[in-house]
Amino acid sequence: MNDKKVSLMYRIIKWLVKLFYPKTEVVGAENLPGEPAMIVGNHAQMNGPIVCELYFPVERYTWCAGQMMHLKEVPAYAFEDFWSQKPKYIRWFYKILSYLIAPLAVCVFNNANTIGVYRDARIMSTFKETISKLQEGASIVVFPEQDEAYNHIICNFQERFIDIAKLYYKRTGKELSFVPMYIAPGLKKMYLGKPIRYQAANPIGQETRRICDYLMKEITEIACSLPKHTVVPYKNIPKKEYPTNIPKEATANEKTGC
Repeated sequence: MNDKKVSLMYRIIKWLVKLFYPKTEVVGAENLPGEPAMIVGNHAQMNGPIVCELYFPVERYTWCAGQMMHLKEVPAYAFEDFWSQKPKYIRWFYKILSYLIAPLAVCVFNNANTIGVYRDARIMSTFKETISKLQEGASIVVFPEQDEAYNHIICNFQERFIDIAKLYYKRTGKELSFVPMYIAPGLKKMYLGKPIRYQAANPIGQETRRICDYLMKEITEIACSLPKHTVVPYKNIPKKEYPTNIPKEATANEKTGC
């Protein structure tokens, strides 16, 4: 299925990451359907992509920011997405760093099992490649959070990834399943929840809302059911500001599910 050539540099980088990154246990692999699916999880900054690249239990491709695959586009995207919220007095350093990491980013994102995601006309290439990989039997991992809080566990989801289900049904006649995933770096575990299946008979807008609501709720409930631990948030904030899965101030918020 995956016959692309992988560079020696990437193999070395992956080996080093696996050597030093904590081994992660997969919990709930039995919830994966016996067919291609979309796996939807919390980003946990770089932890989500790293854990899935190293330890995901079935063949999969991960959606990634397409800008990180192109040398000229990396610096602006990396600074804005990773470091723009850093204190003003130190931003000059991160602007320089965004250029220094560009060759490394291009190597990693073009050699890992990734599919570039774009917000311009190139989005059609994202959809085309995604459908192709699903038809080949691979699952697709998506981290759809955006900078808009849902609760203390996750941010609200960008919803365009649900369109894949409509296109996949049109191409194959099969209704795609979506599996909630919670990455808990502090527990060294990846949790996979019960899937929800796209219903082609319903309007796509209705299905988008139904599926997104279910996934965000399930990810929250998985997190809140676990022993108390630090949640790695989507936003790149100081570690001292990281929440826990069941903080006292969150218990009064009905959206938390805790």
